[in-house]
Amino acid sequence: MMRTKLFTSAREKRLWIWALIVVVAIYSTLGLAGTLVDELQDRELLDSLSFAGFLVLVAVFAASGLLRRPGWRDVWVLIGAAAVYGLVVIRMGIDAVERTHLFEYGLVAVLVHQALIERSRLDDRVRTPAVMAVVITALVGLLDESIQAALPNRYFDLRDIAFNSLAALMAVATSAALAWGHRWTGLGGRSE
Repeated sequence: MMRTKLFTSAREKRLWIWALIVVVAIYSTLGLAGTLVDELQDRELLDSLSFAGFLVLVAVFAASGLLRRPGWRDVWVLIGAAAVYGLVVIRMGIDAVERTHLFEYGLVAVLVHQALIERSRLDDRVRTPAVMAVVITALVGLLDESIQAALPNRYFDLRDIAFNSLAALMAVATSAALAWGHRWTGLGGRSE
Protein backbone atom coordinates (compact mmCIF):
# COMPACT_ATOMS: atom_id res chain seq x y z
CA MET A 1 0.00 0.00 0.00
CA MET A 2 1.44 3.36 -1.06
CA ARG A 3 1.26 6.18 1.48
CA THR A 4 0.73 9.73 0.35
CA LYS A 5 2.12 12.73 2.16
CA LEU A 6 -0.35 14.87 4.07
CA PHE A 7 1.07 18.05 2.49
CA THR A 8 2.71 18.49 -0.90
CA SER A 9 5.00 21.31 0.24
CA ALA A 10 6.05 23.38 3.23
CA ARG A 11 4.03 26.30 1.82
CA GLU A 12 0.85 24.23 1.65
CA LYS A 13 1.41 23.09 5.24
CA ARG A 14 1.86 26.71 6.41
CA LEU A 15 -1.31 27.81 4.61
CA TRP A 16 -3.40 25.01 6.19
CA ILE A 17 -1.95 25.81 9.61
CA TRP A 18 -2.84 29.50 9.22
CA ALA A 19 -6.35 28.58 8.04
CA LEU A 20 -6.74 26.34 11.10
CA ILE A 21 -5.50 29.12 13.39
CA VAL A 22 -8.09 31.54 11.95
CA VAL A 23 -10.89 28.96 12.29
CA VAL A 24 -9.90 28.20 15.89
CA ALA A 25 -9.82 31.94 16.63
CA ILE A 26 -13.33 32.33 15.16
CA TYR A 27 -14.70 29.33 17.05
CA SER A 28 -13.01 30.34 20.31
CA THR A 29 -15.00 33.58 20.44
CA LEU A 30 -18.41 31.95 19.93
CA GLY A 31 -19.29 31.82 23.61
CA LEU A 32 -18.06 35.36 24.24
CA ALA A 33 -19.28 36.98 21.02
CA GLY A 34 -22.32 38.74 22.52
CA THR A 35 -20.33 40.17 25.41
CA LEU A 36 -17.45 41.11 23.12
CA VAL A 37 -19.74 42.86 20.63
CA ASP A 38 -21.49 44.78 23.43
CA GLU A 39 -18.16 45.86 24.89
CA LEU A 40 -16.80 46.96 21.51
CA GLN A 41 -20.02 48.88 20.75
CA ASP A 42 -19.93 50.57 24.17
CA ARG A 43 -16.37 51.71 23.46
CA GLU A 44 -17.31 52.65 19.87
CA LEU A 45 -14.63 50.32 18.51
CA LEU A 46 -16.70 47.92 16.42
CA ASP A 47 -16.54 49.99 13.22
CA SER A 48 -12.78 50.50 13.67
CA LEU A 49 -12.29 46.79 14.21
CA SER A 50 -14.35 46.02 11.10
CA PHE A 51 -12.21 48.41 9.08
CA ALA A 52 -9.06 46.80 10.47
CA GLY A 53 -10.43 43.40 9.40
CA PHE A 54 -11.04 44.80 5.93
CA LEU A 55 -7.43 46.06 5.77
CA VAL A 56 -6.11 42.66 6.88
CA LEU A 57 -8.15 40.97 4.16
CA VAL A 58 -6.86 43.39 1.51
CA ALA A 59 -3.30 42.74 2.73
CA VAL A 60 -3.86 38.98 2.46
CA PHE A 61 -5.21 39.43 -1.08
CA ALA A 62 -2.18 41.52 -1.96
CA ALA A 63 0.22 39.02 -0.44
CA SER A 64 -1.44 35.98 -2.00
CA GLY A 65 -1.91 37.41 -5.47
CA LEU A 66 0.97 39.80 -5.82
CA LEU A 67 4.02 38.03 -4.41
CA ARG A 68 6.00 39.00 -7.47
CA ARG A 69 6.44 42.53 -8.78
CA PRO A 70 2.88 43.79 -9.36
CA GLY A 71 1.84 45.37 -12.61
CA TRP A 72 -0.68 48.16 -12.92
CA ARG A 73 -3.46 45.68 -13.74
CA ASP A 74 -2.77 43.89 -10.45
CA VAL A 75 -3.21 47.13 -8.55
CA TRP A 76 -6.46 47.92 -10.40
CA VAL A 77 -7.89 44.46 -9.69
CA LEU A 78 -7.07 44.95 -5.99
CA ILE A 79 -8.69 48.42 -5.98
CA GLY A 80 -11.73 46.98 -7.80
CA ALA A 81 -12.04 44.17 -5.24
CA ALA A 82 -11.86 46.66 -2.37
CA ALA A 83 -14.58 48.72 -4.07
CA VAL A 84 -16.82 45.66 -4.50
CA TYR A 85 -16.42 44.77 -0.82
CA GLY A 86 -17.28 48.35 0.13
CA LEU A 87 -20.35 48.37 -2.11
CA VAL A 88 -21.57 45.04 -0.74
CA VAL A 89 -21.33 46.40 2.80
CA ILE A 90 -23.08 49.66 1.88
CA ARG A 91 -25.76 48.30 -0.49
CA MET A 92 -26.70 45.37 1.71
CA GLY A 93 -26.91 47.54 4.78
CA ILE A 94 -24.63 45.19 6.65
CA ASP A 95 -24.04 46.27 10.22
CA ALA A 96 -20.66 46.01 11.89
CA VAL A 97 -21.45 42.64 13.48
CA GLU A 98 -22.43 41.07 10.13
CA ARG A 99 -19.36 42.59 8.45
CA THR A 100 -17.16 40.41 10.59
CA HIS A 101 -18.47 37.39 8.67
CA LEU A 102 -17.21 38.88 5.41
CA PHE A 103 -13.73 39.37 6.77
CA GLU A 104 -13.42 36.28 8.98
CA TYR A 105 -14.65 33.84 6.37
CA GLY A 106 -13.02 35.79 3.55
CA LEU A 107 -9.68 35.25 5.28
CA VAL A 108 -10.39 31.54 5.79
CA ALA A 109 -11.37 31.19 2.12
CA VAL A 110 -8.22 32.89 0.81
CA LEU A 111 -5.98 30.70 2.95
CA VAL A 112 -7.83 27.52 1.95
CA HIS A 113 -7.81 28.59 -1.71
CA GLN A 114 -4.08 29.25 -1.69
CA ALA A 115 -3.43 25.91 0.06
CA LEU A 116 -5.49 24.08 -2.55
CA ILE A 117 -3.73 25.90 -5.39
CA GLU A 118 -0.41 24.84 -3.90
CA ARG A 119 -1.65 21.24 -3.60
CA SER A 120 -2.99 21.26 -7.17
CA ARG A 121 0.52 21.90 -8.50
CA LEU A 122 1.61 18.42 -7.42
CA ASP A 123 -1.68 16.57 -7.01
CA ASP A 124 -3.82 16.20 -10.13
CA ARG A 125 -6.82 15.16 -8.00
CA VAL A 126 -7.32 18.83 -7.05
CA ARG A 127 -8.87 20.13 -10.26
CA THR A 128 -11.01 23.02 -9.04
CA PRO A 129 -9.28 24.71 -6.09
CA ALA A 130 -11.61 27.73 -6.23
CA VAL A 131 -14.81 25.68 -6.01
CA MET A 132 -13.33 23.42 -3.34
CA ALA A 133 -12.24 26.46 -1.29
CA VAL A 134 -15.74 27.98 -1.37
CA VAL A 135 -17.34 24.66 -0.38
CA ILE A 136 -14.84 23.98 2.42
CA THR A 137 -15.24 27.51 3.80
CA ALA A 138 -19.04 27.29 3.61
CA LEU A 139 -18.87 24.01 5.55
CA VAL A 140 -16.64 25.65 8.19
CA GLY A 141 -19.30 28.38 8.47
CA LEU A 142 -22.05 25.77 8.77
CA LEU A 143 -20.12 24.09 11.59
CA ASP A 144 -19.76 27.52 13.24
CA GLU A 145 -23.53 27.94 13.23
CA SER A 146 -24.08 24.36 14.39
CA ILE A 147 -21.82 24.98 17.39
CA GLN A 148 -23.78 28.15 18.12
CA ALA A 149 -27.02 26.14 18.18
CA ALA A 150 -25.63 24.24 21.18
CA LEU A 151 -24.62 27.38 23.10
CA PRO A 152 -27.12 28.89 25.54
CA ASN A 153 -26.61 32.52 24.47
CA ARG A 154 -26.37 31.88 20.70
CA TYR A 155 -28.59 30.47 17.98
CA PHE A 156 -28.38 28.81 14.57
CA ASP A 157 -28.84 31.47 11.87
CA LEU A 158 -29.26 30.66 8.17
CA ARG A 159 -28.50 34.28 7.33
CA ASP A 160 -25.04 33.93 8.90
CA ILE A 161 -24.42 30.80 6.84
CA ALA A 162 -25.32 32.82 3.75
CA PHE A 163 -22.91 35.62 4.79
CA ASN A 164 -20.15 33.08 5.41
CA SER A 165 -20.72 31.53 1.98
CA LEU A 166 -20.88 34.96 0.32
CA ALA A 167 -17.63 35.89 2.04
CA ALA A 168 -15.98 32.72 0.72
CA LEU A 169 -17.25 33.32 -2.81
CA MET A 170 -16.16 36.97 -2.83
CA ALA A 171 -12.72 36.20 -1.40
CA VAL A 172 -11.99 33.32 -3.75
CA ALA A 173 -13.23 35.32 -6.75
CA THR A 174 -10.98 38.20 -5.72
CA SER A 175 -8.00 35.90 -5.20
CA ALA A 176 -8.61 34.25 -8.59
CA ALA A 177 -9.01 37.64 -10.30
CA LEU A 178 -5.72 38.84 -8.83
CA ALA A 179 -3.94 35.68 -9.99
CA TRP A 180 -5.51 35.98 -13.45
CA GLY A 181 -4.55 39.67 -13.71
CA HIS A 182 -1.01 38.89 -12.67
CA ARG A 183 -0.70 36.00 -15.16
CA TRP A 184 -2.18 38.13 -17.95
CA THR A 185 0.26 40.94 -17.18
CA GLY A 186 3.13 38.43 -17.14
CA LEU A 187 2.14 37.08 -20.58
CA GLY A 188 2.97 40.29 -22.36
CA GLY A 189 0.01 42.35 -21.25
CA ARG A 190 2.28 44.72 -19.30
CA SER A 191 2.14 48.19 -20.82
CA GLU A 192 3.96 50.11 -18.14
